[in-house]
Amino acid sequence: MGGDHGHSKLSMPDWRQWKTQGTPLEFTQQRLAARGLKDPWARNEAWRYSGGFARAVTLSEVLLRGFKWGFAAFTVALAIEYTMFPPKKGGH
Repeated sequence: MGGDHGHSKLSMPDWRQWKTQGTPLEFTQQRLAARGLKDPWARNEAWRYSGGFARAVTLSEVLLRGFKWGFAAFTVALAIEYTMFPPKKGGH
């Protein structure tokens, strides 16, 4: 059902590129090492603290995302509505 059909292969990033140094995971690794433990999967979570994921999302960024295009669509819809269906003059 469906499947890849050999058109393209999904390229996975190399796991060795992710490092825990300089991330909150480094502190966790140090605390575990003090107890004689190690988290072998910490590197798999290091991608969360690098690149575009490392930047915090602000409230204004969430609220204003798409505002420009939404306002443009609103004005176009409003212009079409007033052009096609003008308001009636007179009583209620």
